[in-house]
Amino acid sequence: MTTRSIVAIALLTGAFGLARAEDAAPPPGPADDTPKAEATEEEKPEEVVVTATRLETPAKQVGSSITVITRKEIEQKKQATVLELLRTVPGVDVVQAGPAGGQSSVFLRGAKSEHTLVLLDGVELNDPITPGRSFDWAHLTADNVERIEVLRGPQSTLYGSDAIGGVINIITRKGQGPPRVTLGAEAGSRRTFRETLSVMGSTPVFNYALSTAHFETGGISAAERRDGNREKDGYRNSTCSARLGFSPAENFDVDLIVRCIRGRTENDNFGGPGGDDPNYTSEVEQHFVRAQGRLRLLGGDWEQKFGVSYSDHHRTTRNNPDAAHPLDLERSAYDGQIARFDWQHNFRLHETNTLTVGLETERESGKSRYHSDGMWGPYDSAFPRQSARTHSVYVQDSIALFERFFATVGFRLDDHEQFGSAFTYRVAPTVVIPETGTRIKGSVGTGFKAPTLYQLYDPLYGNPDLQPEKSRGCDFGVEQDLFGGLVTLDATCFRNRFKNLIDFVFVGWSGSYQNVAEAESKGVELGATMRPTENLTLRATYTYTDTEDKATGLELLRRARHKASVEANYRLLKATNIHLSAAYIGPRKDLFFDNTTFTSSRVTLDSYLLVNLAVTHDVTKNVQVYGRVENVLDQHYQEVKGYGAPGIGFFTGVRAAF
Repeated sequence: MTTRSIVAIALLTGAFGLARAEDAAPPPGPADDTPKAEATEEEKPEEVVVTATRLETPAKQVGSSITVITRKEIEQKKQATVLELLRTVPGVDVVQAGPAGGQSSVFLRGAKSEHTLVLLDGVELNDPITPGRSFDWAHLTADNVERIEVLRGPQSTLYGSDAIGGVINIITRKGQGPPRVTLGAEAGSRRTFRETLSVMGSTPVFNYALSTAHFETGGISAAERRDGNREKDGYRNSTCSARLGFSPAENFDVDLIVRCIRGRTENDNFGGPGGDDPNYTSEVEQHFVRAQGRLRLLGGDWEQKFGVSYSDHHRTTRNNPDAAHPLDLERSAYDGQIARFDWQHNFRLHETNTLTVGLETERESGKSRYHSDGMWGPYDSAFPRQSARTHSVYVQDSIALFERFFATVGFRLDDHEQFGSAFTYRVAPTVVIPETGTRIKGSVGTGFKAPTLYQLYDPLYGNPDLQPEKSRGCDFGVEQDLFGGLVTLDATCFRNRFKNLIDFVFVGWSGSYQNVAEAESKGVELGATMRPTENLTLRATYTYTDTEDKATGLELLRRARHKASVEANYRLLKATNIHLSAAYIGPRKDLFFDNTTFTSSRVTLDSYLLVNLAVTHDVTKNVQVYGRVENVLDQHYQEVKGYGAPGIGFFTGVRAAF
């Protein structure tokens, strides 16, 4: 069955009022489809996280700063992409160049966007052929996503390179219960349409969760409309996801995880006046695959986890001449791959100690080519296929004493075939005082980021003598429950120092990459969660981030000094849910490139307040309708200078589960 066939079925079903909607995430499994009252505090299971320690650990025992976006919250917010779900997370700056499909980045606590390691069920999503080995968030939808864990601070001890600023781990859904088929359809502003289909379920030895989704929008002008740009830039995305599990024995199970993404974006030329470019498009194909197993021996005291993962990135751009740009002709293609094998051993030495030992080997490779023919004449460049291999070993001890003191202590050694070895460590203690509802937490650690393939081996600008970028970070926080847990307050201060950063250094008309830069970020993250009634939850956060380029004394680009958010979720009569969120982003510095004078200047982007509203109603236990309003206040704002952002938008949909 083709994607278009699936789309047609979903739309026809929705037209007769039988479909049940979803825009951001796939329809929930059996447990989610039937409306039911909220669980009481006594009935709610203790939240467990895995990213901070690579073990299933109660959140109260984790010393690191971590935020979890649960499946329930994904359902409530009804956002289409993972990027949108991250906007209210403390310590996270989200930046998108224009509307849907535009280049998108995430900054954790002031670190560079390429300093965040992005994982999907253990598959590394960072693109090895980008200059900084970063990840473009524009094409990652929330389809089939169970939860998102955002881990802040240097995490190289467990995750190696790219985790110098933190880790964002996306965990997909696992099928359970009898077979369930869910169809969804959505339509809204700017000629936006979305269709979804998912199938999931389980038997005693087999589980499956399959989904496919298609998203298409007419968009707005990527280049700022107020600069005279009128040509609209659309976007479309098709995503297929699968997670299959097999448990032939009580102590052994295996999983196969696959995700395929295809996106097409209509772009503009730079942004600003004269930015409209009707023939400038880019396409992306991404394939992520992982096979993993888990074996438990000695009554569960020795657990082994092993896996093989592969990621493949393919990007192309095409820009043909047009009336406004008669000299434009551009073609480019980028191909990057990462193959990894990992083997983790968890030894339960005593009820107070679990020792984790892990081995990893990774090979990254990539190539690119570029051709243009403009006012300066033809230009061709090629980056021939290059590769690099890294071998790693890490050790961590997880300590639990008297149900009051918890800590992880670990170190890691990475050996890169080009620059040699890098050593990192991390210590993260937690003290829990149940009598007062107090939790005191903290962490200190180091991180590193290996030079990228482009920085090392580019024929014109590469430097094979580059050393890894390094960081040292620490944080300290207190969490306090009040009124029997009805109110929770938390405060965390942090500081990160980055050195040996890689920048491009000009020498005459040319130059190369060098380890020359240093930077620092420090700040405070505040939060408050209130549950005044069983059906009402309120959450407020504030983040202050002070960044500095140590060479110039200037603050880093596109990081807001002040960021705040408020979220309210209300369950009305068990069948209706109302979710309101507001995010304030303060002024940020950016660089604006003038495509008429070919010069750049430092500018300040205005602050903005982004308010979103989502309302869902369970018509029956199998049918749900919903509506969503984005940018309720119709704010005009820019996240990248010269690029516009969508105004107010209205969306509605239905979803049905069988």
